[in-house]
Amino acid sequence: MMQENISYRSTVLACYTANFVGALVINLTPVLFIPLKMAYGLSYTQFGILLAANYITQVAADVIFSWPVDRYGCRPFAVLAPVLTVAGYILFALSPVFLTDPFPGFLIGTVIFSATGGLLELMLNIIINGIPGEQKAAMMSVLHSFYAWGQLTVVLLTTLAVWIFGGHNWQWILAAWAILPLINIWQFCTCPLPPQIPEEKRQGAGILMRQRSFYLLIALIVAGGMSEVSMALWISPFLERAAALPKVVGDTLGMCMGAAMLGTGRLLYGLFGEKHDVWKFMVIGAIAATGCYLLAALAGAPAWALAGCVFCCFATSLLWPGSVVLAGRCFPLAGAWLYAMLAAGGDIGAAVGPYVIGVVADHAASWPVLNGWFQASGMAAEPFGLRCGLLLGGIFPLLALGILLWFRREQRGVRE
Repeated sequence: MMQENISYRSTVLACYTANFVGALVINLTPVLFIPLKMAYGLSYTQFGILLAANYITQVAADVIFSWPVDRYGCRPFAVLAPVLTVAGYILFALSPVFLTDPFPGFLIGTVIFSATGGLLELMLNIIINGIPGEQKAAMMSVLHSFYAWGQLTVVLLTTLAVWIFGGHNWQWILAAWAILPLINIWQFCTCPLPPQIPEEKRQGAGILMRQRSFYLLIALIVAGGMSEVSMALWISPFLERAAALPKVVGDTLGMCMGAAMLGTGRLLYGLFGEKHDVWKFMVIGAIAATGCYLLAALAGAPAWALAGCVFCCFATSLLWPGSVVLAGRCFPLAGAWLYAMLAAGGDIGAAVGPYVIGVVADHAASWPVLNGWFQASGMAAEPFGLRCGLLLGGIFPLLALGILLWFRREQRGVRE
């Protein structure tokens, strides 16, 4: 038994590395937004399109690969995921070399490397759950926190690289990060993988789709994805352009502290969460996140704007994984299909939220309904638009709060 546990150490390490790669494919290009904007004249709407493409592709990967993973096993797709990361980064980096307008190449490259995220969401929980032993909860908590630690590391090192080597060297920075998925390819080629649950023992989708709680959980994780990812991906441009903080300060104190708060919230629940009701913490977090969005958007002092962004990440830390916890408790016999649908729902929220904020940031100053506020603010169009975008983002955790209350009422009705 001890030898069996030791033999899966490389598997666990491969999964942790893979979740780090998942953070890489989501958070690397947003740190490069301002250098790309300055070099190629891209708009915030185009950045919003890239963010939306990232998460829409993950949704498609969740749905498209769910049946093949069950049919052929995890290994082919575990290896494919980091291969797609490397291929997408190569195309993204070479787009300005071969295209007069690099944006189509950026978009196609984003679609390719974003498929990694969907594949990993689909497989990692299955792999960790299948490993023999009694430490699954601990491994799961560390697995989910690795995304946040990956986000922190990617943002910090990429920001420092841009500061030291200059934004014009962004392609070399991208190439350096491609080393990590190359290592992950080797890990999944060589590590043992546990056997999957036989098909005849899996609970089908029909029963779940007849339950109202199932749809509430999907809506909840959509709202959670919007709440968490919108703030996480817009911290850097917001603090630099709207709060007038230097990029290196905004990224290191904003995105990195935000990622640390996100990881800390998840790790704390992973260590102590079994003793407490996750629903209550999610309600508190949704209320706090709404206030943090408002604080960041309306604060006049940069320090208060920074505080609103950072503490919002802590407040939203359980909305996405907490939805998965609630789903597991509500439907304990459900198979991988449930988690694929939850992953797709989270990715939809993560695609819609940042895109909406990007559109508002580009156009708010020109909308007649906001013209009076724009004139009275005395701000330039860009910081005004970013503040309006973040102000709108406060609706996302408020929506999560409403769904949480509805879900609890639904569960009480079922028990009665």
